[in-house]
Amino acid sequence: MPLYGLIGKKLSHSFSQRYFTEKFKKEGLTDHEFRLFELDSINEVAELKKEKDLRGFNITIPYKEEIIPFLTHMADSARKVGAVNVVKILGGEMYGHNSDYYGFKSSLEEWLPAHSGMKALVLGTGGASKAVSAALTDLSIPFRLVSRNKSSDVLTYKDLSPEVLSEHKLIVNTTPLGMAPNEKGFPDLDYNAFNSSFYLYDLVYNPDRTVFLKKGLENGAHIKNGLEMLYLQADKAWEIWEEKPAGQM
Repeated sequence: MPLYGLIGKKLSHSFSQRYFTEKFKKEGLTDHEFRLFELDSINEVAELKKEKDLRGFNITIPYKEEIIPFLTHMADSARKVGAVNVVKILGGEMYGHNSDYYGFKSSLEEWLPAHSGMKALVLGTGGASKAVSAALTDLSIPFRLVSRNKSSDVLTYKDLSPEVLSEHKLIVNTTPLGMAPNEKGFPDLDYNAFNSSFYLYDLVYNPDRTVFLKKGLENGAHIKNGLEMLYLQADKAWEIWEEKPAGQM
């Protein structure tokens, strides 16, 4: 039985198992299975590989970068981003890919006004942030990273004055703040600085409207959650898993 899955630390609110189970049913792939693998440590991947029917898996928080030393090969998408969210297993070897980049880039292109010329703030510096950063770079959208910890090229939330916010009309949240079951969390921003010229994109999709998006909407900002990106990256993951060996890399 071909087996696929998702690895991460906490997966009880994951979209992936439901999505792929329904996909297998619709496509008549009754012998296919998708499981959730909650790992306390990335080192448990070595045991996971012993699942003889495992063809591939998705990766979520906090293992998108930690998985890299365990890979045999990295596709161009993963090298470009520096993080991996899709692994294909072939001949006992693990091939790392990144479909987050594709999902975010495609989704953002459809949503933003053409030739907007806006700059962006990317909240968070983890694996998802790397995919967003790569996509913004390829779309020629200048951006700054924001984190709780300051460094030479990273702003802190305290640095985000109304003046700084006014120069960055696209705000992308790549952190898990506000994600179920901790739905009350939200990035520490001056939401009163937002208006209808701002675009707030939250990679979180559960709940469909986080506090971050609600506060933005209350002040007139355009908002978008991560559900479309999720569908796009999931479809790309399936394409990767089903790809013929000759086109693997």
